[in-house]
Amino acid sequence: MRWQRPVGLTLLSAAVVMTAGGVWLLFHTPASTPAFTGTAVLGLAMAALGVTIEYRVRDNPVGPLLAWVGAIVVFLATRDVYYRTWLDDPDAVPLDPRVVALLNESGWWLLAAVALLLLHFPNGTLPGRWKALPPAIVVLALAQQALGTMPREPFTEPMQDLAKPWGQATDTLNVLSYAVTIGLVFTVIAAGVSLAVRFRKAEGVIRAQLKWLAFAGLAVTAYPVVCLAEIVVTGRSGVVATVFGIVTIVALFCSVGVAMLRHDLYDVDRVLADTISYTIVLLVLVGAYGVAALALGLVVGRDSPVAAAGATAVCAVLLTPVRKHLQKAVDRRLFPRTRAALQAVEELQQRVHTQAAQPEELEATLKEALRDPTLRVGLLLPNTPGFVDANGDPVTDTGLVPITLGGTQIGVIAAEDTSALKVVAEKAANLVEVARLRGELAAALREVEASRARIVQAGDAERHRLERDLHDGAQQRLVSLGMAMRLAQRRLPSGEVDVHALLDQGVAELATAIAELRQIAHGLRPTSLDDGLHAALQALTHTLPVPVALDITAVDLADDVAITAYFVAAEAITNAAKHARASTITVRVTHRADEVNVSIKDDGRGGADPHNGSGLAGLADRVAAIGGKLRLTSRPGGGTTIQAVLPCAS
Repeated sequence: MRWQRPVGLTLLSAAVVMTAGGVWLLFHTPASTPAFTGTAVLGLAMAALGVTIEYRVRDNPVGPLLAWVGAIVVFLATRDVYYRTWLDDPDAVPLDPRVVALLNESGWWLLAAVALLLLHFPNGTLPGRWKALPPAIVVLALAQQALGTMPREPFTEPMQDLAKPWGQATDTLNVLSYAVTIGLVFTVIAAGVSLAVRFRKAEGVIRAQLKWLAFAGLAVTAYPVVCLAEIVVTGRSGVVATVFGIVTIVALFCSVGVAMLRHDLYDVDRVLADTISYTIVLLVLVGAYGVAALALGLVVGRDSPVAAAGATAVCAVLLTPVRKHLQKAVDRRLFPRTRAALQAVEELQQRVHTQAAQPEELEATLKEALRDPTLRVGLLLPNTPGFVDANGDPVTDTGLVPITLGGTQIGVIAAEDTSALKVVAEKAANLVEVARLRGELAAALREVEASRARIVQAGDAERHRLERDLHDGAQQRLVSLGMAMRLAQRRLPSGEVDVHALLDQGVAELATAIAELRQIAHGLRPTSLDDGLHAALQALTHTLPVPVALDITAVDLADDVAITAYFVAAEAITNAAKHARASTITVRVTHRADEVNVSIKDDGRGGADPHNGSGLAGLADRVAAIGGKLRLTSRPGGGTTIQAVLPCAS
């Protein structure tokens, strides 16, 4: 359907040209300015919206059809101004009565275009049973325009006094004209009925779009009935039909625009329910006012201001209770799923308040109320990718309705049918926030328990390492030295021992043992820290094959802070040199009033994971033990940055 692309733009251009012509004509008939301006602006807006839809929703006839409706609106307004200009000054513009006759019933094309729009809305496809309607509407509209050239009644206002160039229709043609009119009316009604039929079978986005068009669809379907009723009562279509038609066109413009471009802009169920409720409330109040005014008028006089004031007071008293009861009745009747879900959420809130239930039961409650076993409630927890349910399981990102509180998203409701979930999400926001905070607290407690377990395991492992290093190294050397000294003591009287060699060997063994003990002690607290953090890190990095840039603020740090900063930097540097294939490493230590910031950045391959045994989890525990925080940023291919924020006294 590539041919559709320029159609809307062509119709918009035609509407602009007709508007320009109408503006020129207004110089001759300034009295028509308000009516023409309002109608032309509406028509141009509809045509422009049609072009927007045409280019936003490709290969869909809804955009061109809406542009056609707008162009017809502008044409009818321009035609009216042209007629009035000729009536005021016949020399100002030319006019052939035969053209007036041909265009006498052209207003029916507006109704035909709207009917075609309703039939093709929203995706441009028609079921088999409705495919005969579009050609029938076009044929009937053509027949209506042809038969309108010889009407029994006068031409359409303002040309009602113009002589008919082709005379009056015969009785046969007149009957045929009525039949065509009735047929056209019924096809338009059928277009409205098609909306209802398709709505019952539709799901998801199409169902939401059809709901939006229900506002204008009902008005369009009622428009020919209103016209016929006015003709029956007054003998011709006039002010009532015109006003109702303008309201219908405006409703169509707004409904189609929202449905096609932003169907999720508002909760359409809520809009429909409120519209129906307030319409009924208005009718009830008008009736109540009439009855009260009549009753009080019989008592105090019909023209008495007391009667009017009393009737107004009656309406004011009835307004709130009538609206509440009608709102509940409409919700229960039209939207039972939404009503059931809202009632279930309200009952759960009451049970949570009395500690008879937990907020985490929201998902099960909504599943039962909406009868949707696929429904999930996702929570947004810190340090957790995506959304998770109350058990910590991930929630898929399909069919999501956001849950917000104070403008901030705190969770989602995921389901196949989201039509009733937007208003439910608003109602359940407080429960979700409580569940989210409880989940966040539970996750923090689990992390504390896991951290404690890791600290205990790390302590045990460190003790085993020290025991093994002492046993295999310094302890063996000292034992061997002791045995050698004992043997020398026994052989010394006989002169069989070389005392100088034995002492040299003992001194060497002691030196080796002392070196090993120092190495072990360095793992507990590096002695190089006695000269400051900068000196300790410089001693650590000067033998590495990877260049390390040090940017360290010279400041005296508490021993526990300095030791933690040293081991954070040492672990990060070791990982970067051994695993990340980094070419440069930067270590930066800055000090503020109440914290020390240690940052280690490399240009390696990234993708570091604190849970894969890299030692980062132990670092996080060590940092947390003194009240600090450890942050890791490591995108694959983007290097790694480890930042530790350590508290310190000011």
